[in-house]
Amino acid sequence: MRTRRLLTAAVAALAAVTFVPAQSSAANGVTATFVKVSDWGSGFEGKVTVTNGGTTTLSTWTVEFDMPSGSQITTSWDATRTSSGQHYTFTPPGWAGPLAVGASASFGFNGSPGNFGGIQNCRLNGGGCDGGPTTPGAPGVPGAPSITGSNNTSISLSWGASSGTVTGYRVYEGTSVRATVTGTSATISGLGTCQSHTYAVAAYNSLGESGETSTVTGTTTGCPTGGGRAAPYIYNGWGSPPNPQTVMNATGIKWFTMAFVLSSGGCAPAWDGSRPLQGSVDATSISQIRAAGGDVVPSFGGWSGNKLGPNCGTPQALAGAYQQVINAYGLKAIDIDIENTDEFENETVQDRILNALKIVKQNNPGVQTIVTFGTSTTGPTFYGNRLIDQARALGANIDIFTIMPFDFGSGNIGSDTVNAAEGLKNKLKSSFGWSDAQAYSHMGISGMNGLSDQQEMTTVATWTQIRDYAKSHGLGRLAFWSVNRDRGCPGGGVVSNCSGIAQSDWDFTRVTAGF
Repeated sequence: MRTRRLLTAAVAALAAVTFVPAQSSAANGVTATFVKVSDWGSGFEGKVTVTNGGTTTLSTWTVEFDMPSGSQITTSWDATRTSSGQHYTFTPPGWAGPLAVGASASFGFNGSPGNFGGIQNCRLNGGGCDGGPTTPGAPGVPGAPSITGSNNTSISLSWGASSGTVTGYRVYEGTSVRATVTGTSATISGLGTCQSHTYAVAAYNSLGESGETSTVTGTTTGCPTGGGRAAPYIYNGWGSPPNPQTVMNATGIKWFTMAFVLSSGGCAPAWDGSRPLQGSVDATSISQIRAAGGDVVPSFGGWSGNKLGPNCGTPQALAGAYQQVINAYGLKAIDIDIENTDEFENETVQDRILNALKIVKQNNPGVQTIVTFGTSTTGPTFYGNRLIDQARALGANIDIFTIMPFDFGSGNIGSDTVNAAEGLKNKLKSSFGWSDAQAYSHMGISGMNGLSDQQEMTTVATWTQIRDYAKSHGLGRLAFWSVNRDRGCPGGGVVSNCSGIAQSDWDFTRVTAGF
């Protein structure tokens, strides 16, 4: 089990500060957010972060919430815990000082069993944990929602009744009200096929509205069973880039993932950080691909280079950079290849990317959003698990979670890729409450043809086995790095323009086209 990472509270200086009593969160602009850090089936690790978004230092705080029936908290740290049945209360530890303006304090806990949907009825200093308005006489927070059904165009959910006098309930997707009902269930209609939507519920009466529940994510039906998007990476930055029409004619491939959109300075997007969106070789490639009946998925990021995630200072700015590329080419999908310590292992940038993709999805509901990241041989790493949990907690509405099963210490690429994919499936099920079929439809595999940087070998036969696994399980995406390398050069090592193994030109692309 990984070493637990503890986030410590920021401690304000004691001199010349104004303290405020522990009032409702609305009074102080204070919020508390819950994240399930990890889930191993029999147990889980959770974290709550209290943030002082007000204008005065907060002397203390109290967070209280209910655990679902049958779940319990067994240990906790960085807070003082009391409980009564399923109700838990947390206050600052004795060593913690007041919470300065803009500062955060986090506490964590372990519990059992795993696979639970989240905490319920969260209250912060007597108000809602979301920092929204809390009015005396307003209803209590409803019980946690759950998905009860879906079809091609609708998602149904239900929740526990609120305490107090209730006029009705509002179902929120982000800040938008999707339904207003008097009972404890609702059906959201008019949705697209194979789309994920994340909802929360609040109760209201004539005196005000409760805080919102934890979120729940549902997916409409109609997802592809096999035949998902096959889109290997092609890169105009090195490796003797092939003419994409030549590859399409030889293999039957229709889609390419085009690498990489980076920062040309600040928050301005450009191919490789230098080639403009229009009038470049990349724009020419896109025109060639579309003229041959195909299309593209631009990929942002990658392992190296000056990336947009760290350079765009806010989620809104980053979403704006993504939107420039979407508008430039009229895109149907984008891929965020989130790697290395500047993005994948930087929690601030991870959250910025997820919040930016949430904005992109809200503004472009028909654009598929993909995140691509590294893995272990058994499934997501710590930062991969965090990415998935944060995607759920933030309501990012990511369509496809793609793992890269290479450079991960493999002794057998075929079996290790399947094991890693199954680990991803189990993580998506536990985080989002999806069925096997739903989890698979939100998954992708992006391999590395031939020799990897660690000299792991993926042969054409092995890639065919991986393709067949992905197709038979209904995965949503299959890719590999890269078409530039899809040429034989046995004994050539790890190079940019061939695979390092014996093969015919475009063998891996030809196999991928059968996905």
